[in-house]
Amino acid sequence: MAEQRSLDELRVLAHPLRLRMLSLLTGVAMSAAEVARELGESQANASYHLRRLHEAGLLDIAGEVVIRGGRAKRYRHDPDSGARFLADPAEERQLVVTMAADLPRRAQRWPAGAPGALTDAQVWLDPASWQRALSLARELGELLHSAAVPPRTPGAELISAAVALFPVDSAEAG
Repeated sequence: MAEQRSLDELRVLAHPLRLRMLSLLTGVAMSAAEVARELGESQANASYHLRRLHEAGLLDIAGEVVIRGGRAKRYRHDPDSGARFLADPAEERQLVVTMAADLPRRAQRWPAGAPGALTDAQVWLDPASWQRALSLARELGELLHSAAVPPRTPGAELISAAVALFPVDSAEAG
């Protein structure tokens, strides 16, 4: 039973739409209908994925709103909630694969001539430099999540970031 639960939890992060939802809900609490409109998805699809993320402990219910006489939950993501998923190397690898699979869609939305920063490296580092790189990546993640604002906030830009730092089996280096 515990093995099945772990597999189900791993699958929660194996969907690019769910990663987009987590990022969106870092800046603001939203209902399924609001998430659906923002991401161009059906409300039923958004609701299903939000429930899965909530069941996995990645979303908090941040209140309810009344919509046409009914009540709708509003969800919010606390970036620290994902720490338990990142304790298992298999889950970390799956998250990297999912992030990488979504990069082509995101890259197509990069406007020609717009500034950005791009780094791709597979390099050998001494332990001190490796620890500093990890620290800087974590700091960047904290900055991006803590500074996130609601979608379409005047003056704000939609920013895409994917950072994955990990050691590589040196027997496979090439």
